[in-house]
Amino acid sequence: MTLPTTVECDLHLLGRSRQGVFPIRQETSRVPRLSRLMALAIRMQNLIRAGGIADYSALAQLGQVSRARITQIMNLLLLAPDIQEQILFLSSTGRGRDPVRLAQLQPIAQIPDWNQQRRLWTGLRDPFDLA
Repeated sequence: MTLPTTVECDLHLLGRSRQGVFPIRQETSRVPRLSRLMALAIRMQNLIRAGGIADYSALAQLGQVSRARITQIMNLLLLAPDIQEQILFLSSTGRGRDPVRLAQLQPIAQIPDWNQQRRLWTGLRDPFDLA
């Protein structure tokens, strides 16, 4: 009676292109840029509150960006809390552009009425079914 034999090995799949042979990459997803910026805004706000960073100017210098850019990112904190949460948990993106960009949210963040923000966010988000 012969016992079954098991062979283990690494398998590297290769594809072909005009340039030659290349490794086949699995599709990877990434966290949307807007989600990362929302998390960054929350982190920066916590640094300022804790006294670790003095102000937006210090944040800008530390991050090697303009004060205007820091303000754009921090404006995300003006959004209604439930919108902030939805932004943090946007679905991962595979290829191409993220469906919602920071520039699209800037005008919404400037509206002081959270109910109006929610309506505008829903209109912006729904065509892409992001929730």
